[in-house]
Amino acid sequence: MSPWPRCTAICWARTPLGRKPWSVSWRWSGLSCWRSCASMAPRVRDIRRRRRPPGLMRRGSMPMSAVSGLTPSAAGLTWEERRLVLQGTPNFRDFGGYATGDGRRVRRGLLFRSGQLAHLTEDDLAALGHLRLDVVCDFRREDEQRLAPNRLPAGSPPRTVSLPITPGSNDAVFASGALDLGGREAMFDFMVAINRDFAENQGAAFGAMFRELLEQPESRSLVHCAAGKDRTGFAAAIILLALGVSREDVMQDYLLTGRYFLPAEEIDRLRRKYGLEGVADEAILPMLEVHPEYLSRAFQSIDDYGDFDSYLSEVMGLGGAEREALRRRYLEAPG
Repeated sequence: MSPWPRCTAICWARTPLGRKPWSVSWRWSGLSCWRSCASMAPRVRDIRRRRRPPGLMRRGSMPMSAVSGLTPSAAGLTWEERRLVLQGTPNFRDFGGYATGDGRRVRRGLLFRSGQLAHLTEDDLAALGHLRLDVVCDFRREDEQRLAPNRLPAGSPPRTVSLPITPGSNDAVFASGALDLGGREAMFDFMVAINRDFAENQGAAFGAMFRELLEQPESRSLVHCAAGKDRTGFAAAIILLALGVSREDVMQDYLLTGRYFLPAEEIDRLRRKYGLEGVADEAILPMLEVHPEYLSRAFQSIDDYGDFDSYLSEVMGLGGAEREALRRRYLEAPG
């Protein structure tokens, strides 16, 4: 059986250094199959449709420009996107497949990220079970976990590790009425400040996450928060950086959330969660979006330590031996 029995949007694109054209391919299960072939043209040139038996995969490709405007890094882009489409959580994906500076690649099928798992359907649980997760790192606050407990596959559920992350400025910004006074700009600045807080004040939780990743060989791990966007976005970013992925590709992975997490569908939930009745939608939206400025602010705080290895060592307690063990476990030669 395919390890992706219900995956409806597994996509990848590769351009070795200096090579063109770019392409994006996807595959998913179902009865019908679309196959698209494209070169550098801005549109798909040939489309064929055919039927396949249930459970087989379908594939296609289109120019990179038709997807999301992603750009290659200086090292030559290896961009991979793997999304497991679950009804109960829209932003679940494998963040493996990226190239590293030493020519290796992050292994697929071991590192996953998502939003909360409280609303998974039975079909979602069956699909999740095929991943055979070993550990789930939950960054939600304790009250968030209590109000929306995760649903996990029965039988051999993964071990859940609670690593609550609460940026210190949360209560202050809502209590002060700054959103009413500053609108969208105030919320945008708030989100920038949250990402600074992740880098500067949440080292204990993220350091514990790294220790979980090193707990056992061949561990399949999921990191998640409520939306799989901010706390999870920073977690995935520092994991990829620790493995040697470029900042350019890390940023592209971070911004992929904007394709799956739809802010307009989440505004009412967020308004209830934080008591934002009466606050205009436009003022709330930055809290539900991803922008380069958010993660870039975390990078600025990291740069204060001189280099990323020093940051990992001083803030996360991850020394050279641990970093090398992490790379042995989660990297592979390109193939």
